[in-house]
Amino acid sequence: IFPPNSGNKEITWMMLEAGAETDVVNSVGRTAAQMAAFVGQHDCVTVINNFFPRERLDYYTKPQGLDKEPKLPVKLAGPLHKIITTTNMHPVKIVLLVKENPLLAEVEALQKCYRVLDLICEKCMKQKDMNEVLAMKMHYISCIFQKCITFLKEREDKLDGFIKSLLKGREKDGFPVYQEKLIRESIRKFPYCEATLLQQLVRSIAPVEI
Repeated sequence: IFPPNSGNKEITWMMLEAGAETDVVNSVGRTAAQMAAFVGQHDCVTVINNFFPRERLDYYTKPQGLDKEPKLPVKLAGPLHKIITTTNMHPVKIVLLVKENPLLAEVEALQKCYRVLDLICEKCMKQKDMNEVLAMKMHYISCIFQKCITFLKEREDKLDGFIKSLLKGREKDGFPVYQEKLIRESIRKFPYCEATLLQQLVRSIAPVEI
């Protein structure tokens, strides 16, 4: 059954939270996301591609192996999950989500969060059913968190300064150069060079001058 074909984002999200598998294929070999895209339900495709079960994040809130402490404090799991599952990937939106939560907007908290994101990214690339889209998203958010840390440490205006830098346009045409450079830098730093998605992004961006 492929409810995304109906275009109902809420039902799609509810089914995902109830444990619906995103990689199961129908009789013609298509997943729910592929079927939704085929019939033009792009909002549902976005919901499916951005879904990340809370349980997968909660795994890092418990000590694993020889660890005495969990990699992610329980209090950070909710705020981080909210950012992970957002469908608006504009860097300013992500920084605003960090800024609005006092638990998250601290250097130590962001350091723990970005390290967990890097672990999830690695898992997405090394699992049997590789998920390049989710891996790239985790890496991208991790890069923004690391830049947040830099501004929190080095700037008096802290995250407000980061937001201003992202929004500031160059004089001749208002183009946000800093924002463009940040996004390109995050793509360049993606550690899995063999990823098809990375190669597609590089091919499309490399010839375009800022």
